[in-house]
Amino acid sequence: MTTVAVEHEATRATRPEPAPIPFARLASVELRKSFNTRSGFWLMASIAITALIATAATVAFAPDDELTYEAFATAIGFPMSVLLPVIAILSVTSEWSQRSGLTTFTLVPHRSRTILAKGVVAIGIAVTSMLVALAIGAVGNVVGTAIAGVDTTWNVTAIEFSYIVLANTLGLLVGFMLGVLIRNSAAAIVGYFVYSFVLPSLSMLLASSQDWFKDLQPWVDFNYAQSALFNGSMTGEQWANLGVTSLAWLALPLAVGLRMIMRSEVK
Repeated sequence: MTTVAVEHEATRATRPEPAPIPFARLASVELRKSFNTRSGFWLMASIAITALIATAATVAFAPDDELTYEAFATAIGFPMSVLLPVIAILSVTSEWSQRSGLTTFTLVPHRSRTILAKGVVAIGIAVTSMLVALAIGAVGNVVGTAIAGVDTTWNVTAIEFSYIVLANTLGLLVGFMLGVLIRNSAAAIVGYFVYSFVLPSLSMLLASSQDWFKDLQPWVDFNYAQSALFNGSMTGEQWANLGVTSLAWLALPLAVGLRMIMRSEVK
């Protein structure tokens, strides 16, 4: 072996390993991914747009005696409950639908760090969006009652607001779970709408026609248990219902989906 070759081997042997990518940088990259495409930008913008539309509709069509902050929060809450899970789904499935997974998981071999960054960013977007939307509702409440000439009513407490944020965050996590489990944008979105609108209807029908299921419903229907958060107060049994159904419908499927992602081949 020549002297040059020996020096080259020595250099290779002493070359330091590159430092791992900080988690904050992973999160910032995932946050930029949510905004740096035309579809992503307008999906984010639709949160504020729908909040404005819901607020304007409440001012225009709600009776004067029903112009309260609760009315505005309720009007804004429905589109938010639909949009936020879709954002969470697309944040996960984009790696497969846009075929960028191979690049992403080559640059960051530990897939769990990337998925965790996606989840943290999705939750951050959910909480921020709720704050922005409810701020728009607050402005609508002031303007609407001024136009109607009635007293401004603030009938949503801080605890009730925190329950609303928790309910919408759980809905977003269901979308995130479906994205992790299915890894296909269209299929995951369809799965979410089936879960959110078809299954609750079937559950309510069964509970109204079968007495044995009426008492069982809070323990097996995640949507039913989650809806109690919108009532403004939670009993100990209701928290237990939410915990059991969250474990069955959210935590366990998410664990299965994460295991599949860790072991699946990315093409």
